[in-house]
Amino acid sequence: MPRTLFVTTALPYANAPFHVGHMMEYIQADIWVRFQRMQGNTVHFVCADDAHGAPIMIAAEKAGKTPQAFVAEIAAGRQQYLDGFHIGFDNWHSTDGAENHELAKEIYLALRRNELIATKTIEQFFDPVKSMFLPDRYIKGECPKCGAKDQYGDSCEVCGAVYSPTELKNPYSTLTGATPVMKSSEHYFVKLSDPRCVAFLEDWTAKVGLQAEVLNKIKEWFAKDEDGHGGLGDWDISRDAPYFGIEIPDAPGKYFYVWLDAPIGYLASLKNYCGKAGLDFDALMADPATEQYHFIGKDITYFHTLFWPAMLHFSGRKTPTNVFVHGFITVKEEKMSKSRGTGISPLKYLELGMNAEWLRYYIAAKLNAKVEDIDFNPDDFVARVNSDLVGKYINIASRAAGFLVKQFGGRMGDTTGELDTIVATVRGQKNDVAALFDQREFAKALRLVMELADKVNGYYDSAEPWKLAKQGPAELARLQRVCSNVIECFRLLTIYLSPVVPALSIDAQKFLKVGPLRWSDADTDLVAAGHTIGAYTHLMQRVDPQQLEALFAPAVVELPPPGGEPLAAEIKIDDFAKVDLRIAKIVNAELVEGSTKLLRLTLDVGEGRTRNVFSGIQSAYTPADLIGKHTVVVANLAPRKMKFGLSEGMVLAASHADEKAQPGLFVLEPHAGAVPGMRVR
Repeated sequence: MPRTLFVTTALPYANAPFHVGHMMEYIQADIWVRFQRMQGNTVHFVCADDAHGAPIMIAAEKAGKTPQAFVAEIAAGRQQYLDGFHIGFDNWHSTDGAENHELAKEIYLALRRNELIATKTIEQFFDPVKSMFLPDRYIKGECPKCGAKDQYGDSCEVCGAVYSPTELKNPYSTLTGATPVMKSSEHYFVKLSDPRCVAFLEDWTAKVGLQAEVLNKIKEWFAKDEDGHGGLGDWDISRDAPYFGIEIPDAPGKYFYVWLDAPIGYLASLKNYCGKAGLDFDALMADPATEQYHFIGKDITYFHTLFWPAMLHFSGRKTPTNVFVHGFITVKEEKMSKSRGTGISPLKYLELGMNAEWLRYYIAAKLNAKVEDIDFNPDDFVARVNSDLVGKYINIASRAAGFLVKQFGGRMGDTTGELDTIVATVRGQKNDVAALFDQREFAKALRLVMELADKVNGYYDSAEPWKLAKQGPAELARLQRVCSNVIECFRLLTIYLSPVVPALSIDAQKFLKVGPLRWSDADTDLVAAGHTIGAYTHLMQRVDPQQLEALFAPAVVELPPPGGEPLAAEIKIDDFAKVDLRIAKIVNAELVEGSTKLLRLTLDVGEGRTRNVFSGIQSAYTPADLIGKHTVVVANLAPRKMKFGLSEGMVLAASHADEKAQPGLFVLEPHAGAVPGMRVR
């Protein structure tokens, strides 16, 4: 029977563009969703920006924007990534949407009615410089479990331990570097340690079918020592103002911690989508047949396998059918780092003209159902795409189509008889490939598909169609049958690859003059009605290694010219020596009657007399600011007769070329000890 699935990926935090780790997760989920749809299942695939929290508030403040405007600017850049990599979300929303405000409050109030909300006064780190309580992610220190340095205030990235910020050793504020001080504050908690929660979560995690690695980690979180210490602790769900988020209904000045309302954003995005699509959100989520799946990274397992199902269950809502956890993506076996040049910019990838489906295929060829990191290796990337996707799969169509079109007008021949065993072989793996996709064993599925492609190419080579084309009518009939078998196998392989390379699949379907393809189409022959294919045109280019070199090349940052204007033409030292720069003391300064720009300066340049210089610095200085100060003057500049008098030199001052954009005028002033008459060399 067709299934109804509600599928999400983790919500990206709305403070930065997507990175390749985001794209890996979206590609994984998108492949699975496309496969389910090809099976005839109904899938609601949604995501949203995680828009709340202190980091957003602080980043917006630095940018001189409201948090809403800051988040909107980030959100406006999302679609180019999603479209570019063929990620087919049905809806993209924001946790600051009205639906999320409503649902977060409803769930909180339901938990309170269920007596699972408690308040208590806690000691919390406070930044004395910033004058605010510090969120967990703005406190760093040494992990209290393993001693790893520079770990955040909620969990350790090295050993996976979860703890409170006050347990950190040698803590410091990442905002100011100050050592935080302890202050008291009343906080709200979900009583995760309540026996009802513990019993439910022990049962749910055991039955839901979580990955073995995830279950092992959860057992550690449940475990208590001989003295009864450890186990699940109550979950702090409140933050003090100032904070950008959803205010707690019965606690003015208190806001939901972002990790409470972020997963609720899954439901909010679905509800928003239902409103657009004319679907009944409440009926959909109340239906026992609706399945709910979340794709997440391993670093947020605790929230999604403990807090999230507990919140849903005890607020009377459907709990996840399963949570699919994946590892991280590394580049050249190193953790992604912009400073070390080991990251991949998805946008740069697209801007270089690299095919999005190269990356989709490569990532899929490395993904499995375990919680394992995968590595992007440039040489391996070139080999897999060029050898497998182009050299094996696409090569099948390019080899056989020419004979069919040239000799038989593109008409498919009979694919039954002694030579049809290759079709039966490829078709016979339909259920095996499907099972692997359903289990998210994408690497195994693609290995099986490429093994089938090898067999098809081997069949073609052994039939030697290039020889058959040069022989009599009987051999021509065999040629048509051989090429038709190969094209039919290409169609079957296209079905199997469609979830991974959807755009390539569409182009292949146009060439085959079929579509849209469903998984069940693998059960029927393409030639049933005397089918005619189109002329073959190249379906995919090979990867050019130079593109990868460009992808990993450091970004060339074109800096604006210093001071807003390009440097003057090069001069020689002799040219510079012609300009006689001297230290001068400003003996007197006064306004110039009839001028709004000039000041009249009386200068002592160590000559035994004073000079008169007119300088256009009135906008920046009053006469009293300058009297008695030293400066630098061009002493050998030819005197200039002005209507206000004779100017005998030029005082040096600095300014930006665009004074409107960067106002300011700064008269040069030497260090103490310089005396009038000294030459500047």
